[in-house]
Amino acid sequence: MYSYTEFDDAFLAERNAQFRAQVERRIDGSLTEDEFKPLRLMNGLYLQLHAYMLRVAIPYGTLNGRQMDQLAMIAERWDKGYGHFTTRQNIQYNWPELRDVPDMLDALAEVNMHAIQTSGNTIRNVTADHFAGAAADEVADPRPVAELIRQWSTDHPEFQFLPRKFKVAVSGAPHDRAVIKAHDIGLRIVERDGALGFEVIVGGGLGRTPMIGKVLYDFVRSEDLLPTLEAIVSVYNLLGRRDNKYKARIKITVHENGIEDIRARVDARYALIRAQFTGVDQQMLARIEADFAAPAFVEKSIAPFEAAYTNDPVFRAWADTNVDAHRAPGYAIVSISLKAHGATPGDATADQMRVMADLARRYAHDELRISHEQNVILPHVHRADLPAVHAALKDAGLGTANIGLISDIIACPGMDYCALATARSIPIAQEIATRFDALKIEHDVGPLKIKISGCINACGHHHVGHIGILGLDRAGVESYQITLGGDGTEDAAIGERAGPGFSADEIIPAIERLVMAYLDLRQDPSETFLATYRRLGLAPFKSALYPEAKADAA
Repeated sequence: MYSYTEFDDAFLAERNAQFRAQVERRIDGSLTEDEFKPLRLMNGLYLQLHAYMLRVAIPYGTLNGRQMDQLAMIAERWDKGYGHFTTRQNIQYNWPELRDVPDMLDALAEVNMHAIQTSGNTIRNVTADHFAGAAADEVADPRPVAELIRQWSTDHPEFQFLPRKFKVAVSGAPHDRAVIKAHDIGLRIVERDGALGFEVIVGGGLGRTPMIGKVLYDFVRSEDLLPTLEAIVSVYNLLGRRDNKYKARIKITVHENGIEDIRARVDARYALIRAQFTGVDQQMLARIEADFAAPAFVEKSIAPFEAAYTNDPVFRAWADTNVDAHRAPGYAIVSISLKAHGATPGDATADQMRVMADLARRYAHDELRISHEQNVILPHVHRADLPAVHAALKDAGLGTANIGLISDIIACPGMDYCALATARSIPIAQEIATRFDALKIEHDVGPLKIKISGCINACGHHHVGHIGILGLDRAGVESYQITLGGDGTEDAAIGERAGPGFSADEIIPAIERLVMAYLDLRQDPSETFLATYRRLGLAPFKSALYPEAKADAA
């Protein structure tokens, strides 16, 4: 993984010292909260419902054991002993005291981490496929180019005050595990005539106007990528709406002007700036790629895995759901669920972080990944070691075998923490998981993605959930709208609204009726919820959700 240079270290030290002085001026009253706000947002510090919240970047979701240990230490020393992993591969601390934040940032800098550009109207933390560097279907590891984009965009003088926040995601595989079509810019590494390049997608995004991104270019050569990105963001910076923040994202810019007009403007801008990119970026990329060299994989017998898989049904259930194919023979990718039934999705205690850090060091070449689905990945585990990894995870409360199943729910913090939320998300996720665990049908239901947002901003990605749940405030009462058929993969789709919302008391039975209807409607157990929905459409599911409407019609 990328190692910071002396320049990086000096940059962070200076930046943290500046912020420490700003915090001191806020505490002694020299700065008002309004004056302090833009300064704290530039350093990832929000003011939420109950306290300040520090959002820490985990670039492209990659970190090592030492970094995870440091996140655990910070959680224990300056928060309430846990952290919350988010859908943008960040970690959030929900309870820091303002006076402690500079010390937290210094502690992060000790392990090459920071909170810069995790908030504000700038290019946010660059995200990537959480199986990067390990996936069996990968064309190329997307992390070196994600790191290049991080370096290019951090404190870029032209892009510190964009019309709105700006999100970039990178995938190196045909199967999209990074939801690239729902980002302002989505990049997919593709191969043409033996050369690697990028499919460039623009104008995707969720929130109050969800849109799937459009292909701006189907192939951009590696050496042309940064000038292309700079041209796109420059056009957006000039053309993007600033009169209405709800229409300020690039998805609206693309929609209002049309993809052909945007392409012409980007082409023109590209022609003007291309000569400024003299190849230094490619030299930097070559150095970065060396930092992401594959680990030294070993050959050994997988007999311990085969014995455990044959004789231990608990291990077998976990291996079937939480283990994926690896590109190296004998190896596997392990997804650690942070969705124990009834737990808060995405939360990990300091002790659990240390267990994951230790497992990474012992069994995964000291690498971890954070997924946009709020889980943690051990990307390189030899199959012979899977029984030992599973045993350790079970002991730490991290052995839940539910990746991709109905209880593996994405949920934003909702009204339990977030100042923007209009409804609770976490309790709804907990109740759904607990209910289907009690029914013991989770594995029979099979792959099913439920995503929950506590407001229209859609941090829980509900628009691209097979079942999406949007919490809203209706005259002071929480109401939950259901959307169906959303998809965040390469076949990305925005879910279709099913009908009127449900109260907090009604939403769990409604989800149960929906799932039971799917079990009756599917052709056989191999047909997933999403495939059944795409075959039959909304009508039969709507009938299950609103049986009283059917009775009224009769």
